[in-house]
Parts: sequence; structure tokens; C-alpha cells
Amino acid sequence: MTPGARLAAAIEIIGDIEETRRPAASALKDWGLHHRFAGSGDRAAIAGLLYDALRRRASAAYLMGRATPRAVLLGMLKIERGLDVAAIAALCDGSRHAPAPLEEEERAHLAAATLDAAPAPVAGDYPEWLDPYFAAAFGEERCEELAALASRAPLDLRVNALKADRDRIAAELAELGPVATRWSPFGLRIRLSADAKSPAIHAEPAFRKGQIELQDEGSQLAALLSAARAREQVVDLCAGAGGKTLALAAMMANRGQIFATDTDKRRLAPIHERLERAGARNVQVRTPRATADVLVDLSGRADLVLIDAPCTGTGVWRRNPDAKWRIRPGALAERLNEQVAVLNRAATLVKPGGRIVYATCSVLEEENGAQIRAFLARHEGFTIVSPAEVTSTLGERAFLFRRAVRLSEEGLLMTPLRTDTDGFFVAMLRRRE
Repeated sequence: MTPGARLAAAIEIIGDIEETRRPAASALKDWGLHHRFAGSGDRAAIAGLLYDALRRRASAAYLMGRATPRAVLLGMLKIERGLDVAAIAALCDGSRHAPAPLEEEERAHLAAATLDAAPAPVAGDYPEWLDPYFAAAFGEERCEELAALASRAPLDLRVNALKADRDRIAAELAELGPVATRWSPFGLRIRLSADAKSPAIHAEPAFRKGQIELQDEGSQLAALLSAARAREQVVDLCAGAGGKTLALAAMMANRGQIFATDTDKRRLAPIHERLERAGARNVQVRTPRATADVLVDLSGRADLVLIDAPCTGTGVWRRNPDAKWRIRPGALAERLNEQVAVLNRAATLVKPGGRIVYATCSVLEEENGAQIRAFLARHEGFTIVSPAEVTSTLGERAFLFRRAVRLSEEGLLMTPLRTDTDGFFVAMLRRRE
């Protein structure tokens, strides 16, 4: 397919998404099934155009003075890809399968329009109803913070310390250009160009041998900051597919015990194969049951309870940009209730002197600091562990990390703007002895 044909396909797909209100991944898959002539390179390029357009939907529409699928794609090419009028016009030449030539009004907007006077939800590319929430979280910096959340995310890997070391894996994957992550001592980062195909990490020998896992550096740090130690009794209360469970097992060098569970057994389904591949032998998976408490024997016994809390996912919009346009106020209210329930559950499991680590992939204060304050109001006998102590597990990186993150009385917040990670909030609570 020509570059123009790829652009036309992206315009068609975003139109389908707006009409059917279905997730972008579903629309892309359906398009591919009906256009089997498109090769893998074509599909990767089209997906890149589509997701970049979704990331910059509000600002692109503002720039172009209209919100049609074509306008959003054209505006994105200027804002995100940095193309000038001539380059965009070359893609829209009206040839077979390419978009129609630029109209004079489109040329004028592409040549002269700016975002200088754009309101915060436009400059930051997020739904207007969320503006008060982001203002509470970031204040006057919300445009910059949310614009960074609208950028393209890199591909991060976590090297499994049970089986390999980072330098050796970096050498094995040299053709992908990995570099050491800034904060995590176990991370490797691969940056991809706008039209690049994502590398087939699952086909790499290092992945098949359990030596690496796909995991954003922010998620790696959320596990690392828990300071899980060998011989501890650890509960991963919202284990899901097991990403942080695997990280904890490596940190504990397979010594001690991890109990991994989740409220939805379907989310736990992939964990068994991943544990076997990673060589994690100190994990018991407790599958939830409707009629019994699968953690009743652990009440008051855990050294550490890790909560990777259900949340709105605002911190991972770089990876799932269409989610920000589908989120509704009711979803926030539902997640808040779930967070209260899981925090209350954790309080019954941790022993005197033990700790709860609460993490979200959200940047909203309501899901982060406010939840910690509400927990302390409900539960006597818990105190907040200082950020200096929480970050000490990072060793020589701790000082610079504390300067980079957004610190509050309740915890710390990583963001793409400040730490070049996904948005993650981490707080640690200790139960008094």
C-alpha cells in the first residue's frame, strides 16, 4: 500500500470507531479481515496513524476547525508527526486509494493554526468533563502533563533476575537497540519509530525461556518499591495476569511465599503458564470461589500486601489512547468503590509491623491520595511510610527519583512528563506493632 492509501485506511477506521463506538483494536482487526491484501507492514503503519490520531484527537480537531475523521488525521500529521503542508498534500494527492486533495481551508489551517489559545482539555487531549479532576491532580501543569500522556509509549522489558542479567539480555537483543531503563535496574527500553512494527518479543528465545517479560518501567517500579524480601509472606491481592507477581518472585529470589489472587478468576488464567516459564517457584495461586474466602488462613499473617488496584487507567493512556474517549463518570465511581473494598480487605491480612503497598495506574487524586486518607480515617493503627524510606530500595537512583516524581503526603506519582514512565501512584502503609 502507498503512504496515501494507508492514510485513507486510517481515516476510514476512525470513522468506523466513531460510528460504532467500539474499541480501536476491534475496528483494526475487522478492517484487516476485510482487506487481506494489506501486509503486516501496512497494518502496523495504519495502526500507528490511527492510535496517534486518537492520542491527539482533540488538539487535531481544534487545529483544523472541525472534528471529522479526515480533519483529525490531517491535524495529527502536523501536531504529532511534524509534517508540513507540502508533505501532507503529497499524501492527499487524490490518486487511487489516496485521500482527496487538500481543500484551501485545510491548507490554511495546516499552515497557520496553532494551539496557543487552546483550552486545557484541547491542549492536553482529554475529555472536558475530566478537567476538574486533572486540575486537582496537576494544577496549572495539567496541559503539559496530559500532553505527555498523549505521546507514544516506548516498549519496555523486565529482565527476570531468576534466569538472566540485564547486560547479557541487552547483548542478545542488540538488533532491537535496547537501552537500560533510567530507574529500574531490571529494565530495558526499545524505542520505536512512528511507522515501525512492534518487534515479535514473544518469539524471541529470551522470552520463550522466561528471561524477559513485557512490562512498563513504571509497573516494574511499583513492584520494586514494595521492597519484597526473601522469606517474607506476601499477598498479591489483585494479581491479574501476574506481571507484578513475577517481579516479586524475582525480587525474593524464590524464597518466602507469594499468594496471588484476584476477584475475577478469568484475569488469573494466564498466570500459571507465566509462572512456569519464569521459573517462579514460591507462588501459590489462590483462585477465587463464590462460597469461600480463599485467604482466610492468611488473616493477620502477611508481611506485605500488594494492591495493584482496579482503576480508571488514566496513567496508561499512552498505550490505550481510545480508552480516554470512552471513559464515563460512572466508571470512576465504580473503581472508587472497588478500591475501598480491596484496601479494607488488605487491612485484615497484614500483620503488626507489616505493610500495605497501594498502587494504581491512574493519575487522579480521587483514586490515589484521597483513597489513602480515607483508609486512614477508617482504620486506626496504620501510618504512612515516608517517600524517603519507600524509595530507598532504588539505591543510588533514589535521590534523583524523588526529585523527579510528584510527591505528596500520601505517596508518590510517576508520570510520562516527569519520569518517562506510565502514570503510576504508589503509597506504603505500615501497621503499628
